[in-house]
Amino acid sequence: MGQGFMDPAALDRWHMQLALELAWRGQGHVEPNPMVGCVIARGAEVVGLGWHRRYGGPHAEVEALRTAGPLAQGATAYITLEPCSHQGKTPPCTEALIRAGVRRVVAAVEDPFPQVQGRGLAQLRQAGVEVHCGLLAQEAQVVLAPYLKRIREGKPWVVAKWAATWDGKLATWSGHSRWISNPQSRQIVHRLRGRVDAVVVGVGTVLSDDPLLTARPPGPRTPVRVVLDSQGRTPPDAQLVRTASEVPTLLATSPAAPKSWQQTLRQAGCEVVVLEGVDHLARWNQLLHLLGSRRMTNVLVEGGPRLLGWLLAAGEVDEVHVFLGPKLLGGQSLGIGAPLPGPESINHAWTLQRIRVQSLGEDVYLQALVRHPDD
Repeated sequence: MGQGFMDPAALDRWHMQLALELAWRGQGHVEPNPMVGCVIARGAEVVGLGWHRRYGGPHAEVEALRTAGPLAQGATAYITLEPCSHQGKTPPCTEALIRAGVRRVVAAVEDPFPQVQGRGLAQLRQAGVEVHCGLLAQEAQVVLAPYLKRIREGKPWVVAKWAATWDGKLATWSGHSRWISNPQSRQIVHRLRGRVDAVVVGVGTVLSDDPLLTARPPGPRTPVRVVLDSQGRTPPDAQLVRTASEVPTLLATSPAAPKSWQQTLRQAGCEVVVLEGVDHLARWNQLLHLLGSRRMTNVLVEGGPRLLGWLLAAGEVDEVHVFLGPKLLGGQSLGIGAPLPGPESINHAWTLQRIRVQSLGEDVYLQALVRHPDD
């Protein structure tokens, strides 16, 4: 059935789906702002398209109104998030929509940001604009999930990545893991790094691999490299430390770390943060709130089996990216695990949703969102 023969409800869904697809284009470029898309249409005819392209730049509504021009008069605007009604880095989008003479606004979800939170929709209604909210809300919440988590919980979205053999091993018994995945898979990892605010590893990964943790080639963001090191074991000659004056590097440690080690790494250009939590998970939550307070929206965890085991067992992961290399190790090789019991039964396991599977040469690339039992 063509667009021209759709009933009004189906036409609304079609336009909002297009707006959601546009919103994804801002990934990595707009954070800490949300990814937002906007479609302006007159019935079945799309007259304006826009998305938030970069932080500090015009919002999606302004981009769409610019492309629509005078055709926005009397049209419907489909927006994946409630339009802003306050002066930030850009003027309020509600005023732009009202000035353009838009007759109707369909929003997917209300913005929980305290300076908006329903005020944008109310301002439009007061100006005589017909307003609807909630269309394709679940789909929009997937696009907005990192932003919504940071606004509501004060913590960034946690993306876990690992490469494993087909029998679930991340390394040999000796800790050797280079390379389970192929160059195509590693290229994807570099793209992931280039769109997040921080890349997190445990000190075990630093000791075994001496990684650089940069995006090559660089992406739209330069992530802070974060090492979880409660005892102060990161060597002063590690690549992360030697390049700390060029790429931001943060060592998250505990009061047990020697003061002399802390001072040495600070002198090398690292930021050393002493977290007072009583255990690994308490310190992890302190770190997430610290990163959230710095308006970091996405963090990528590239830790080894132990760190991943801690976070997965504790339900601290929001999204996973797994690369399966065509290998088998068996024996006492290292799989994900940590001294935490995890769920007692399968019924209480974290489940994966919105699963995507892709072949990368002989590797298999899986990505999914993590649904917690209480969600």
